[in-house]
Amino acid sequence: MRRMVHLVPIVVGGYHPPAVSSNPVAAQFAKLDELFAHYPILTLVHIVPGLLFMLLGPLQFSSTIRARHLRWHRWSGRVFVICSVVIGISALVMSFGMPAIGGFNQAAATTLFATFFLFALCKAFWYIRRREIALHREWMIRAFSVGLAVATIRPIIGMFFATSRFSRLTPHEFFGIAFWIGFVLHLVVAEAWIHATPPQPETEGAPIA
Repeated sequence: MRRMVHLVPIVVGGYHPPAVSSNPVAAQFAKLDELFAHYPILTLVHIVPGLLFMLLGPLQFSSTIRARHLRWHRWSGRVFVICSVVIGISALVMSFGMPAIGGFNQAAATTLFATFFLFALCKAFWYIRRREIALHREWMIRAFSVGLAVATIRPIIGMFFATSRFSRLTPHEFFGIAFWIGFVLHLVVAEAWIHATPPQPETEGAPIA
C-alpha cells in the first residue's frame, strides 16, 4: 500500500526527484524508492495484483469456504490465478528490465523462483482440470508459499539493514542473500506442510476454471 501511494502520483503527475537526506540510513531507503519511481507502471502492474494475491490466497485454502461456498471458491480461484500469472510474468520482466539492487545474485533468485512460481501455478491448474484434488492442493501450496515469500524477505532485509554497521554489508551485497533465504525458507516450509497435512476427504473439488 505504501508503494502504491508513492507511485500513483508519479504516474499521474510525473517524476520529481526527492530531496537528498543527510541521514545515511534514510538515504539508503530513499534510494530504494528511487529505483521503483523510475518504473512506476511496471511496479504497479506487479504490486496491485499482489494485494489481491495476499487477500485471496489464504481463503483458497479454507475447507469451510470450499464446503459452504463452492461457487465463490471457484470464482475467487480464477481471480487468484489470473493475479498470480500477472505477478509472475511481471516479476520476470522486472528481473530482466530493471536494475537489481542486489545485482546478479538478486536477479538470479527472482528469475528462478518467478519461473518456479509460474510452473507451480500451471501444474495446479492442470491437476484441478483433471480433478486430481490432492496434487492440485500440493502445487497451490507451493505456488502460494513462493509468492508469499516477499513478505518474509522484507523483514530479512530489515535485519540486514539493522546489522549493517557491524557486518559492513551494503544493500548491493545483502539483498540477493535476503531473497535466497526468503524463497528457499518458504519452499522448505511448503514441502514440510504438504507432508505434515495430508488432504482430508471433502467436497472440495470443483475446478477453479
